[in-house]
Amino acid sequence: MRPTRLTDAEVAAALTTLPGWERDGDTIRKHFDRAGFADAIAFVVRIGFLAEAADHHPDLDVRWRTVHVALSTHDAGGLSSLDFDLAHGIETAAASGA
Repeated sequence: MRPTRLTDAEVAAALTTLPGWERDGDTIRKHFDRAGFADAIAFVVRIGFLAEAADHHPDLDVRWRTVHVALSTHDAGGLSSLDFDLAHGIETAAASGA
C-alpha cells in the first residue's frame, strides 16, 4: 500500500514533537553531533537497522562527527507518517547514546 502524503498542517503538527527537526520542502532534516568520527559511523549503522526494520530509508551524510539526516517519502511525493515515525526512532537512538 502506498503511503499517504501529509498535509502542510499535519507536517507542522508532527514537527512540534521533534525538536531540532526542520522542514525543507518535501523533506525533514536534522543534524546530530556525536563524540567523534567512530561514534558518528556507529550511529549511522544504528539508523540503518531502524531504517531496514521500517523499510524506509533516509539520506545520510557524515561529516567528521556530525551526521546529517534527511527524510522524505518519495512514493507519497512528499512527507508521510513513515518519515515522522523513523525520525522518532532516530531521536530515541540519539538520546540513548546509540
